[in-house]
Amino acid sequence: MNNSVASLKQYCNSLVQYSRRKTIEVKIGDIPMGGNNPIRVQSMTTIDTMDTIGSVEQTIRMVEAGCEYVRITAPSIKEAQNLAEIKKELRKRGYAVPLVADIHFTPNAAELAARIVEKVRVNPGNYADKKKFETIEYTDASYQEELDRIRQKFTPLIKICKEYGTAMRIGTNHGSLSDRIMSRYGDSPMGMVESALEFLRICEDENYFNIVLSMKSSNPQVMVQAYRLLVQKLDEENFKPYPLHLGVTEAGDGEDGRIKSAVGIGTLLEDGLGDTIRVSLTEEPEAEAPVAYALAKRYDTRSKHASIPECKEYPITPFDYNRRVAREVVNFGGEHHIPRVIADLSGRDKITPASLFSLGYHYSVPLDKWNIADMACDYVFAADKVVDFAIPGTLGIIYNHSTWLTQKAKDRVYPILSATAYASGAERSSILNFIQVSLEEITPTFCKTIQQDKTVVLVIETANAHGMAEQRRLFVELINNGCDVPVVIRRHYENLSQEQFQLYSATDVGGLLIDGLGDGVFLSAVNCGSDKMLNETAFNILQATRTRISKTEYISCPSCGRTLFDLQETTNKIRVRTNHLKGLKIGIMGCIVNGPGEMADADYGYVGSGPGRITLYKGKEVVRRNIPAANAVDELIELIREHGDWVEQA
Repeated sequence: MNNSVASLKQYCNSLVQYSRRKTIEVKIGDIPMGGNNPIRVQSMTTIDTMDTIGSVEQTIRMVEAGCEYVRITAPSIKEAQNLAEIKKELRKRGYAVPLVADIHFTPNAAELAARIVEKVRVNPGNYADKKKFETIEYTDASYQEELDRIRQKFTPLIKICKEYGTAMRIGTNHGSLSDRIMSRYGDSPMGMVESALEFLRICEDENYFNIVLSMKSSNPQVMVQAYRLLVQKLDEENFKPYPLHLGVTEAGDGEDGRIKSAVGIGTLLEDGLGDTIRVSLTEEPEAEAPVAYALAKRYDTRSKHASIPECKEYPITPFDYNRRVAREVVNFGGEHHIPRVIADLSGRDKITPASLFSLGYHYSVPLDKWNIADMACDYVFAADKVVDFAIPGTLGIIYNHSTWLTQKAKDRVYPILSATAYASGAERSSILNFIQVSLEEITPTFCKTIQQDKTVVLVIETANAHGMAEQRRLFVELINNGCDVPVVIRRHYENLSQEQFQLYSATDVGGLLIDGLGDGVFLSAVNCGSDKMLNETAFNILQATRTRISKTEYISCPSCGRTLFDLQETTNKIRVRTNHLKGLKIGIMGCIVNGPGEMADADYGYVGSGPGRITLYKGKEVVRRNIPAANAVDELIELIREHGDWVEQA
C-alpha cells in the first residue's frame, strides 16, 4: 500500500531529516514539558501510597537518579488525601519535584488529587467505563448517550484542573480499553486513539489545554502504530499539538525490558516524537530513569547528521504491520523464513569450536556432536579467519571475498563482496552471495542487476548519525525500484556500555523490523561487550519486534503502590520454572488495573487479586481465583500442563 509523503508528515516532520515535533508547552509545576523544553524523564513509585515516609524516601531516590516527574498511584480517596502529606514532607526536605497522581476507576480520587499535585493521569478506559470483555451493540444514538455520560463524569475534573492550574495526562492503555471502545473499534491502535480523543474533545470544549497524551501497550508494534496514528488524527481534526508521553507497558526486567522499551520508545524518538519518557521495568523505579535518560540523550545533537535524500514516495504503511515482500534466497526472505542472525567473529585471533559456544553451539567431545540452543546464530562472519573444523549443520560461514576464494570448495561457506567488486564481475558463489551496500549505491541500474541474480542477499550499512532513517530510505529505494532482494540490517558500534549497546541497537534495528523491513540482523561491535551478549541482543530485538520468537516471553508490569505481591521475586520464580517454554507468553501483573487486558495478548496470566491472593488466567479468561500466593506458581505450572503447553526441560 502506498502513502504519499504529504500524508506521512502528519505523524512526523520528516522521514529523513531528524526534526523533533513541535508541541504546545504544558505547565507541570516548575518543570514545563513540550515546546522547546528537553525530553523529560519520569517514573512511578512502588511503595504503598499510605506509607508517607517510604514514598518520600523512594521519591528522593528517583529524583536523584534523574526523574523530573514522579507518579504516585491514588486508587482511592484515602491515598489521594495522603498525597498532600507526601508533598508536604518532600517540600520540607527541599524537593520540589512535580508529583503526578495515577488514577484508575475513581473519579472522586482524581478530583481530590487535582487539588493537591501538579498533574493527574486518567485512563479513559476505566475512568468512567468498565471492562468485562463484553461485546455490546451500539446505535449512533446509544453510543452518543454513553459519550454524554462520560462528559458528565469527566467535566468536574477538568474544571478543578483549570482552577488549580493542574496538568492532566490522558493515558490510553492497550490493556484496559473499555468494552464500549472494543465493541466499536476493536482491539486496535484506532481504538486506543479514539479512546483518548473522546476525552480530549471534552477538554477542548471546556477550553482546557494543559494536556499530555499517551498510547501505551506491552506490544511495541501496537504502541508505535498507535502513537503515529494519534499524531495524524490530532492534525486531521485540528487539535492542538499536545506533548506525548512515551512508554511500553509491562516491558519486564533486565535486558528484555530494556530492549523491548527501546524498540517502542526509540522508534518514535527517531521520528522526532515524544516529550517525556517512562521506561517500565520490573525493577526498583530508580533503575528506570537512567535508561530513559540514555534513550533521550541520544537526540541532543541528532539534527546535525549528514543529509539523506528526500522521499518522493513512501511505500510503507506506518499504521499497520506488513512485512516487505522479499524473494527466497537459501533461508532468507520468502513467505516462511524468519529473519536470520549473523554473528561477528572477525575480531577473533582464531576461530575454534569453543568460539561458537557463546553463539549457541555447544560441542560435546564424548558424543562428537553439536548441541544447538534456541538462540544459536544462523551465520558467522569470519572475515579472513579460516574455520578449519567441521561446523554444525545449521551454520553458515561468511568470508571476505579473497578468503572465500580459498575456501569455496567447502560446504556452507559464502562470500561477502562490495558493490564495486560485484559489479566488476568478481567470482561468485552459485548458491548465496552477500553484497555490502550503502544508500548511495542503490541506483536503478544496480537494482536491475541484482534483481536478475537469484543468489544475492544485501547487507546494508550506514555511518550516518541518523542511521535508522538512512537505512529506511534505502529500503524505500529498493521497493520503489521493484527490487525484492532479501536484506540484512547491519549496524556497527564502538566503545559503549552493555546497556547503551542494547538500547541503541534495539532502536536502530528494531525501528526497521517493526515496519516489516529486514530479513536478517548483523550486529558488529568493538569494546561493547561479549560475543554472547551481542548475539543474544540480536535475538532479543527480534523477539521484542515479534519477528522471531526464540524464548518464553514475560509480560511483566513494573511495581506500583497497587501491587499485591513482590513482582521482582515472583517474576524470577516463574522465569526459573518456565524459561524453557519457547514461544509461550506469560503475563505477570501486580493488580487488575491493566492485567486482564494486557494478558489478552498472553497465553497465561498471573494476577494479584488481593493481599496474598492470586488469580490465574488462560488468555483473557479467569480459570482459577483467589489462590494463596504460596501455591500460585505451582498452580500456574499445573495449568500450563493441563492445556498441553508444558514440556519437560532437556
